[in-house]
Amino acid sequence: MTGAEIIAALEEKFGPLIQDKKADSIDPFVVVDPADLVEVGRFLRDDPRLKMEFLNCISGVDYLEPDAKKAAKAGYEPHFEVVYHLQSLTHKHRFVVKLVLPRWKDNKPGQLPEVPSLNGVWRTADWHEREVYDLSGVWFTGHPDPRRILLSEDWEGHPLRKDYEYPLEYHGIRGR
Repeated sequence: MTGAEIIAALEEKFGPLIQDKKADSIDPFVVVDPADLVEVGRFLRDDPRLKMEFLNCISGVDYLEPDAKKAAKAGYEPHFEVVYHLQSLTHKHRFVVKLVLPRWKDNKPGQLPEVPSLNGVWRTADWHEREVYDLSGVWFTGHPDPRRILLSEDWEGHPLRKDYEYPLEYHGIRGR
């Protein structure tokens, strides 16, 4: 199936729950609300026309321009995106699902945005979600093992957030 055909199948099933779409990009995608993610994921996996049985990766993308002069020209409000790259090994097609989140839950700095875990849909989500939490600071509700995977448990912050301040020292090791 083409990206346009996958989008049409999603729109047929979910209608207005598809918030945005782009069929003609290198990686065709739809944007859905986090509350609808699990249902959309199950449909993409289980529908015989789509059969997206493989979750390649999950990425956390921080859309923040920390330079005030550049921020005005950026063309977007600061936000976070969680990007799911899916593939059908059976049908040899791929697709992307995106979530657009506020940088902070309830716009309270320090409160991580939350997304439901897809671990029950694709087991590969386990490590991918832990990595996005660890590096980008997105909390996956319902995840069976929500601990850091790359950084040590006592690490503070999430290094891929654009407002992250690198520590001067960590356990006696100079950081900068």
